[in-house]
Amino acid sequence: MPGSSTKTRWGKTPWTIDFHPARRPLPEEVDFAVVGGGFTGLAAAAWLRRLAPLQSVALLEGASIGAGSSGHTGGVPLAETAAGDLPGLGDVLAGFSGVLRELGVECDLALPGAWELGRDGGLPNSPVAWADSGMLRVAREIPGGTLDPGKLVSGLARAAQESGALLFENARVEEIVFEEPLRVRVSGGQLRAQHVLIATNAESLELSGLASRAQPTFTLAVATEPLTAAQLEALGLSARKPFYTIDLPYLWGRLLATNGVIFGSGLVHLEDWRELAALDIAAGEAAELIASLERRVRGMHPILQSVQFTHRWGGPILIAEQWRPVFTRHARSSRVLVLGAYSGHGVALSVHLGRWAAEAMLGRRELPEWNRA
Repeated sequence: MPGSSTKTRWGKTPWTIDFHPARRPLPEEVDFAVVGGGFTGLAAAAWLRRLAPLQSVALLEGASIGAGSSGHTGGVPLAETAAGDLPGLGDVLAGFSGVLRELGVECDLALPGAWELGRDGGLPNSPVAWADSGMLRVAREIPGGTLDPGKLVSGLARAAQESGALLFENARVEEIVFEEPLRVRVSGGQLRAQHVLIATNAESLELSGLASRAQPTFTLAVATEPLTAAQLEALGLSARKPFYTIDLPYLWGRLLATNGVIFGSGLVHLEDWRELAALDIAAGEAAELIASLERRVRGMHPILQSVQFTHRWGGPILIAEQWRPVFTRHARSSRVLVLGAYSGHGVALSVHLGRWAAEAMLGRRELPEWNRA
């Protein structure tokens, strides 16, 4: 997995992660090893200890906690997967909210609903009317909302640590040796584990076995300076609902607590996930896409013509077949679970499924039905 210094080239987000675990030596053996320190891994580690406090858990993050997709997301929790409501999925937002409540995580979660925007028709009283390859209007409202990703990462990490999970940064997993017990080779050492969860999403695809099953991409976003209440009213955003388009060209966005507005769009397609290590949003295709997004935003409404942008960043997305998240046992061992490929819908889903993964590893729940479909 790319290191912490790499992630600085992915730009500056409007939030911060203020958690870092104390340094300690790796244990020789644990009951559960969790690979990846994002939303999924942190939620799973915390939930494992909550359900089985006598079982040992180690979380291994190759860079810093939240340095990958989770720290670079847009912070828009939605109710379904990118493929819609899958068999056995359950109520994602209720499950997500329940985990936060049980773990005591505060992340400025607000669920006022979300807007799907379209260029063909739309509601006659649509509050949004933006010029963007046609006229963008609200087509319908769906469940959803916003949160602070930095607070969510930090809160989940603290909950995991306080529950007794051992968290390790700069602990890059280089290999899993599939024997009894499993041997997890980490940069500078190794540990044995009875069970492993691989939650590295768009990175380390050979480790997870997803190199031939899912496509890594990199998406981009910008945030504006704070806008006035009158400006937000003119834009149709005073209800503070996040939005995304249901037709192309794609656009998504949300308000920040500062009243700045995030707009996101564009994908840098990657042949290999290792290209993330060299990706710099200030150069090449990513820089061109950022500049294009800024021009596009300024042209959507008179209020935005001279708006200044305070943050520019990007983050990886993993897209699997039919946009379905991957939640399965590793091809080489039934004691290794692989969870990821949220296709840009992972904010609430990753935590909801992280809890499910913990329950599955403890033998308390079966894997979801869509893996067997």
